[in-house]
Amino acid sequence: MTSTTHSATVPDVWLPIPADEIEGLPEGLNYRLWDGAQDYPADPAHCAFYVVPYMKGPRIAVRPLGDMSGVRVVQTLSAGIDHVEPGLGLLPAGVQLCNAKGVHEASTAELTLALILASLRGFPGFVHGQDKEEWRSGFYPALADKSVLIVGYGSIGSAIEDRLAPFECARVARVARSARTTARGPVHTLEDLPALLPEADIVILSTPLNPSTQGLVGADFLAAMPDGALLVNVARGGVVDTKALLSELESGRLRAALDVTDPEPLPSGHALWHAPNVLITPHVGGSTSAFLPRAKRLIAGQVSRFAAGEQVHNVVRTTG
Repeated sequence: MTSTTHSATVPDVWLPIPADEIEGLPEGLNYRLWDGAQDYPADPAHCAFYVVPYMKGPRIAVRPLGDMSGVRVVQTLSAGIDHVEPGLGLLPAGVQLCNAKGVHEASTAELTLALILASLRGFPGFVHGQDKEEWRSGFYPALADKSVLIVGYGSIGSAIEDRLAPFECARVARVARSARTTARGPVHTLEDLPALLPEADIVILSTPLNPSTQGLVGADFLAAMPDGALLVNVARGGVVDTKALLSELESGRLRAALDVTDPEPLPSGHALWHAPNVLITPHVGGSTSAFLPRAKRLIAGQVSRFAAGEQVHNVVRTTG
């Protein structure tokens, strides 16, 4: 399956996973393994389909783009594309940028529920109590009967609501870029947030990071949340104004469960580490055993469509 010589008529496909480990890849392409190493596996100018290394950061993701004069598809393995966007101006016109819709929904939705339940039921305190051999019994909030607001109702937001369904929430409200109606109910726009936030016991952020969401959760957003509400961020750290969030946490008015932070990684000594009422996980929303099989299926499907001259899926941007 893997060719090691270049032919002008055979496109190169750069993969961060060995080609022989991906079932269903089509024959007739040059598969090159590159997962962010200093040396490239071949001339980037010959690459027609580039699968971006996963969780290696924007510097590595963007590094070969300026030399990829023949690339036609850039495929991320993440739901977000913000780590690739800085390099899009280096690409020729007509390149299709695709995200990893279908890969991270299950893992991210699982973590979202874990963060909510752990925070509400006091799990961090239980862990500290176990370390000190202390029996910390008490009365804790339940997810049942809570009002939940999902900000960013794409495929991940929908998967989160799927997993909320058995927990007897009082209601689930949904916000996305565009208003629409779903089988579960209406999806509101960002302009509706001032009316929705005061009714939300739990606010879940699962929106992409872009100019309209950068710093979306600032002082006014947080002030509109009711006392004791829980903010859960499984989106990107830049969606939240960290200084404004710290102010609310330190006052004891709000709680937070964060899989992403700004800055990230959170440096030693940062005030967020020891703020009250916050649970932090190190950006592990998609880093589970569910990732690799779904990523391989996505790559095989996308490369097969590309090789057959068909339209690839999950196109979120076309350079121009």
